[in-house]
Amino acid sequence: MKLRIQGEQLEHLSKLLGVNAGDEYKCIGYSLNLVNGSIRDLVSKDAHHGEAEVQILTVLLSHYLLGKQVPKTGKLIKFKDLPGGYAYERAFLQRAVQPVASAFGEKPTELIGAAELLGGKALVLGDASAEIPFLEGITLTYIVWAKGEFSATASILYDESASHYLPTEDLAIIAELTTSRLIKAQATLKMKK
Repeated sequence: MKLRIQGEQLEHLSKLLGVNAGDEYKCIGYSLNLVNGSIRDLVSKDAHHGEAEVQILTVLLSHYLLGKQVPKTGKLIKFKDLPGGYAYERAFLQRAVQPVASAFGEKPTELIGAAELLGGKALVLGDASAEIPFLEGITLTYIVWAKGEFSATASILYDESASHYLPTEDLAIIAELTTSRLIKAQATLKMKK
């Protein structure tokens, strides 16, 4: 699989992402070679789904090149609080958040292992939580509350600075893609048991 980004754009991406010559950049369970554009899937070997994800990654990386690099604020916000996010909130909840609650609601601690496969780290929010880096400056915070008296719930939060890097629509796609990768990582971990 290969990114459809070449030459100077790959060089510029390397600089933005802080990648040294010859090193690969890890992004949600993918290893990106920013010299030749090749991608290795570190989580799943399903090439059919991989091609669609490569196309999405190509678009997101191209848009990222146009973003403004700013420091993180440390303030976590919901999708609806991003510029124009309220207009897409229902679709965002259905496509990115609800699948997390469904996949991890019975066993929220599985979120931690799945997130670690994507380069994430555990946090201490909800019943289980993790911060998952996407690109330099853009991280997603996933929080799950287990099914009990009520249905399981989840939340995905962004650093307040995220909208400087990418438009809100792209930030929604990042969450959908990361959620999909989390669920694949969970399945991979279950197969290894």
